[in-house]
Amino acid sequence: VQLQASGGGLVQAGGSLSLSCAASGRTFSAYAMGWFRQAPGKEREFVAAINRNGKSTYYPDSVKGRFTISRDNAKNTVYLQMNTLKPEDTAVHYCAAASRAILSTVVLTAGGYNYWGQGTQVTVSS
Repeated sequence: VQLQASGGGLVQAGGSLSLSCAASGRTFSAYAMGWFRQAPGKEREFVAAINRNGKSTYYPDSVKGRFTISRDNAKNTVYLQMNTLKPEDTAVHYCAAASRAILSTVVLTAGGYNYWGQGTQVTVSS
């Protein structure tokens, strides 16, 4: 599967951005999906995960209540709605797909994903 992320940009603190990740290739609903981010000089960080049918999601405490992951299997797209953005959210955001997940599973670690998009920059000014 090929993944193409979009929607990043520059926003003031407290603002919102919506990221999209379009998938092409094999059956999108066969993949659990996730979002990660990486700031300069820092390790890649887990942001959100969603299972294959969109009924289960998971977030770390750093974004819980502010970010929402969703997917539209008919459109082969996963989304990340980011609200109440903070300067510490500044990073390149990546979408990822996991082909080995069973239906109910959300995948929480980078090692569980075997396909990655190219990343989209999110910059939050203070």
